[in-house]
Amino acid sequence: MEFWIILNKVALITFIAVNCIRADSENISWVVFASLIYFCINITLYIFKRDIIKKSLICLSIILTICSYHFVYAFFIILLPLSVIELVARFTNSKIILLALTFIPLLYIQIDTQTIYGLVAISSFIIYIIATRHFFLMNKNESQMDQMRKNIQKLTKHLNENKEYIRQSEYTVKLEERNRISQEIHDKIGHSMTGALIQMEAAKRLIELDKEKAAELLQNAINISKEGIENIRMTLKNMKPPTEQVGIHRMRLFIDEFSTKHDLNTTLTHNGNLDTISPIQWKVIHENVTEALTNTMKYSDASQVSVDIKVLNKLIRVEVKDNGKGADKIKKGLGIIGMEERTASINGKIIVDSTHGFSVTTLLPIQ
Repeated sequence: MEFWIILNKVALITFIAVNCIRADSENISWVVFASLIYFCINITLYIFKRDIIKKSLICLSIILTICSYHFVYAFFIILLPLSVIELVARFTNSKIILLALTFIPLLYIQIDTQTIYGLVAISSFIIYIIATRHFFLMNKNESQMDQMRKNIQKLTKHLNENKEYIRQSEYTVKLEERNRISQEIHDKIGHSMTGALIQMEAAKRLIELDKEKAAELLQNAINISKEGIENIRMTLKNMKPPTEQVGIHRMRLFIDEFSTKHDLNTTLTHNGNLDTISPIQWKVIHENVTEALTNTMKYSDASQVSVDIKVLNKLIRVEVKDNGKGADKIKKGLGIIGMEERTASINGKIIVDSTHGFSVTTLLPIQ
């Protein structure tokens, strides 16, 4: 705000000097002297921070302006409105009072300077209001930016804390799972194997004395061992997630990371029994989808891309489709050729369409 006020005062002093030179005034040296003193006072005004000093300097500027008007050059009176506005604005925020007090000197100045004084008073008032508004908006924006920085810092801190919490939670879950598996092996499999070992030791000692009893003990040991093996199988089965969960979860994770990294709206939908998709088919699907999404990002200029997995009666259909510019003629590069070769290795087929956007469809037979 100070910059615009100083610029306005410099313009007014320049106007006074030019008019004084044109009028061939004899007091031109005094005009220069008074202008320099006025300029020094107003520069000093913006150096000090204490309000009492600022008010005193403004009053001194007003006195100098009035004295210069009476004893040096009449046009010095046009410097008065801005000084009055600066002084009165430190006591009230009323714009009407500011404007009214600025026009009071019109009653006491010479008639030939009243017109220019009135114009300068109005322009000074407008400039002051605009500068004040601009200063207010600038401070408001800075305050909002400071608040946004603080919010970003808080969010970053919370995000780091959440990441640490997730990491600790994952570690705790792993420890709990290890403890559960260890306890299950000890309670079920360990007891079964210990019981079978005892039965076999007993059969070894009785094999010479009582063959029937030894055979019975061996059969018990065999049954216990079978039960232990079954427990091992069930434990491993519970530990290993279903194949379809691994495939679809890996696909969803990849698509989420792709969408976040490249700022491209990417959606995943699936329908049907995903359990029928074999691990090798999941591998081909994942590689084809990765290649198709990479091509979309590079060439399509699309804002949205969808990945749709459907398990039908006799085949698996995976379509990657975007809303980009498409192509008049499809040129098969290394990416599409690679997809065709991978898919053909498991008796599948690739269909490419560029009519509306661009789509790559992978068809795989259900094994």
